Order: sequence, then C-alpha cells, then structure tokens
Amino acid sequence: MPTTAMEIMQRLTGPGGEFELREEEVLGTRLPVFAGRARGLGEVLARSAAFGDRDYIVTADRRLTFAEHAAQAASLAKALRDEHGVRPGDRVAIAAANSPEWIVAFWGAIAAGAIAVGYNAWWAPREIEYALGHTEPAVVVADAERAARMPTGTRVLTIEEDVPALAARHPSAPLDVPDAAEDDPAVILYTSGTSGRPKGAVHSHRNLTSVIEYHRLNDALLAAFGDPTDPASRRYLLALPLFHIASLHNLAVPRLATGSAVVMHEGAFDVDEVLRLIEKERVTNWGAVPTMAHRMIEHGDLSRYDTSSLTGFALASAPSSPAFKDRLRAAFPPAANALVDSYGLTETCTGVTVASPMDLAEAPGTVGRPVAGVTLEIRDPDGRPLPEGAEGEVCVRSAYNMLGYWRDDDATGRAIGPGRWLRTGDIGTVQQGRLHLTARRSDLIIRGGENVYPAEVENVLAEYPGVRECTVLGVPHPDLGQEVLAVVVLRGSPAAEADLAAFVRDRLAYFKVPSRWKTTTDPLPRNATGKVVRRAVEEALG
Repeated sequence: MPTTAMEIMQRLTGPGGEFELREEEVLGTRLPVFAGRARGLGEVLARSAAFGDRDYIVTADRRLTFAEHAAQAASLAKALRDEHGVRPGDRVAIAAANSPEWIVAFWGAIAAGAIAVGYNAWWAPREIEYALGHTEPAVVVADAERAARMPTGTRVLTIEEDVPALAARHPSAPLDVPDAAEDDPAVILYTSGTSGRPKGAVHSHRNLTSVIEYHRLNDALLAAFGDPTDPASRRYLLALPLFHIASLHNLAVPRLATGSAVVMHEGAFDVDEVLRLIEKERVTNWGAVPTMAHRMIEHGDLSRYDTSSLTGFALASAPSSPAFKDRLRAAFPPAANALVDSYGLTETCTGVTVASPMDLAEAPGTVGRPVAGVTLEIRDPDGRPLPEGAEGEVCVRSAYNMLGYWRDDDATGRAIGPGRWLRTGDIGTVQQGRLHLTARRSDLIIRGGENVYPAEVENVLAEYPGVRECTVLGVPHPDLGQEVLAVVVLRGSPAAEADLAAFVRDRLAYFKVPSRWKTTTDPLPRNATGKVVRRAVEEALG
C-alpha cells in the first residue's frame, strides 16, 4: 500500500479518527472494534428516519423513502408484537424472492426485538421443513410461491398481502425497539453444510454494525482520495438474493445508515432489464457474481445502454480467473478501470479481503488484502501460523465474524477456535500481503454463486432405491462457473437419469440437482480409510 494510502488509513482509523479502531473485549477476546459504531441495529433504524424523503428502495416501478420505510417497519413491529405474539429473541423467518417487502419485513423483525432468519428462497419443501424445526420461528414471512411449500400449520404472513397491510396498520406507531446487547443474535443466514444439513450462521448486532462502519470507512477513503461524490447520492444495484450477506449485510443494511439508495432488480437475472434499470436510475455501484458478468459478455453489444453512471463494479461470491476479468474489462466499460474482487464467507459477514484495481494489475489472481479490522493468518493442520508464501488454511479473526452456528455447538467448535479465530476451510497463500486462494473448502462446488456441498446431494441420492454408492463433483461450466456432476453406482437395476434428477429435485433446491450424470456398476475408488478418492474419479471421467 502506498505511503499516502497508509497515512490516510492511519488518520481515519487511528486514535481520535472518525473510524478509530481500538481493542475491546468481545466474547472474552480482545478484538479491534470501531469506536464510533452504533450499539445495535435498532439504533441504526431509528437514525435512518432523518434521511426523510430520500429514496431508500427503488424498483422498476416503485419507490420507498427512508421516512416511509421507518414508519412501515415501526407499524409492522407493533403488529408482530401485539397481533402475533413475537417477543425479543423469537425468530421471524423470511422465505421470499427479492422485493421491498422483504427488506421491510427484515427491519420490522429487528424493530420487534426478534432474530431475523433468511431462508433460501430456492429450497425444496424438505429443506424448508428442516429449517422450520431448526430455528422454530414464531412466524414466517413468505411470498405466495414459498408459502405453498410450507407444512400445514405454519404461521405465515404473506409478502403480497399481509406485510403491506400490517406495515400500514399503525402509521403513528413509535419505533420502540427492545434493548439488546451488542453480542446478542440479530440475524441467522443459512449456508450449505459439509455434513449434508444447512447450517445457520448467527450474526450479532455488533457484527452488523461493524460491517456498517466498514462501508462508511470505504466512503471516507474515497473522499480522502479526491472523490467528490456525496455518499448519500450513490445508488447501489441489488441483484443478488437478500438471503445472502452480499445483498443484506453489505447493501440493504449499510445503505440504511448512509442514506444511499438501494436499486432493486426483481425476478430472475436478465441482462437487458438490469442494464435498463442502471440507465434509468443512474446506478453508481454494482456487485455481481461471475455468472452475471459472463452473461453480459455473451449478450453482445452493451453500448446501447448508458452505463456511464456506474463508477464501482465488483465481483464476489465465486472465483473468477484473470483471463475472465480481462474479457469482462473489454466487454463492459464500467469494469475497465473500476473492477475489484473480494473474498468472504457467510460466516464472516463481509469481505475478508478486497483486491483493488491496482492489486489486480500487479498480482492477477489475488483476492486482495485483509480489510480494516481483519487479521488473517495462513496456518498448518495443527493451527500453527505459517510464513509468507507457505500454503495452508486461511484463518481470520475480527469483530465481523459470526457468533457461531445456531444450535450446533460441535460445528461451532470446529469452526471457531481459541481467540475467536475462524477456520475458513479454504487453502491459500499470502504473497506481498495479498491473499491467493488455491482451493476452497475441499469439495465445495460453487454454481452460479450458490454453494453446493457434495455430501448433501450424496445423502439424498443414497436414499434412492438401487443406489449402492455415489459421489458428487463440481465440473467446469462456461456460464455458471461450475455445474454438479453425480457418479452413481447401481446395484444392477438400471436407473434413468431423469428419474434420479426428479428424486433429488423433490428434496433439494434446484441449483443442487446434478445436471450431469454417470451411472455405473463399478465400485468407486477408495483409500485405505474407505474414503472415496475424488481425484481418481475425476481422472477416470477424463
């Protein structure tokens, strides 16, 4: 980092700086925290009403101001408490596609003192049933499509009718948010589980308010480097699902604190609709997954849309190669000089590292340097720090890291060690201060930005009559990055691929269903401990 950049960072985060980082005890460990952070999300929501008539949420055909949103959240919170018995610490689950009501429901739950739980909108009924038993929500907010998947007897409030009605029922309701400790749970977001069950990452008020300060610090850094743009005038495209940290923690939540607009694309990703929205609403910032970027590249001439307002463009959620980034820069002008990359996990709430355009120019393939407040180490299998250049597991500690996994002490213990160091399971090296990933969580498949753990799919296939054993792999795909391949060993009776796919589709979200199959009666190669040797399977497939 150039000396001037270091000096600016020191001025902003050093003693007395606007974003002073100082050590405080967090859950028994001394961690760097932002001194000026809000002490809870309720405080963030209450402050947001001061932005008044500025746009908070914008869609192709609707607008919701900050003042309107605060009033709706307060009304919904009162209805949740008075009419649906929601008490502090209860869970309010949201199972829906992106919409302004999703965000209103989230903040209404927070204002009621509840823990907001984001369910994956693509889950199959079996996955939903598991999550309902796991988090035991007092009420589920769902759109019509997801409400139809809920088991009989589930208390459901509909996105289309109930949320608008309840958000308007008490127009003068005060924003009376119950007190919460900073390290109390505020949000649960699910991540695919290595053992076959989704895990609920629990995020505290401190986690989220720290993420807010990180984004405010980024705005201040831009200003310090000469960007005259008022942060409140920036307009952020939201095109990824709200049940992910990219859209919720790092877009909808911090924008409520900075007075910036969230420009929301609703429905499936469509290049023309998204670029039309960018042009119409003069979007300034967009964080996309590589699949979206690939579809833009393949779409053809993009020059018929005015995207000159777009000054920030980021890739996240899935790996992308230097060659792909070069193609993107050539095809999409906003990416030419502004493209950044990053690395993070649901468990870390925000990016662990960020690669600036300069980082990508100097070290193609890097995912960047640790962000403010993050300490990163590469460790050996025994947990000992390794020197620069050595390959090992990426471990991080910060005030952003999750509390743990909901009702899963064993998984929490495996992920979070002494000193609240998070073991990511990802393998990498640090070179000249920059992180380079060499492998991501062993067998993890990243399909279009969504995580697929083979064990989850394998466990379902094992239930199919006639399946002796199976293994699931990720294979390259030009659009999605990876697709899911299943190798199924049958007991002798043939099974149609369509029947196998239908069986999985009934039990898991669509993106986990294998799109490529190989059926055989030959046993899978195994090592001395009986574990399937995936590399040998890959080599046999050619």
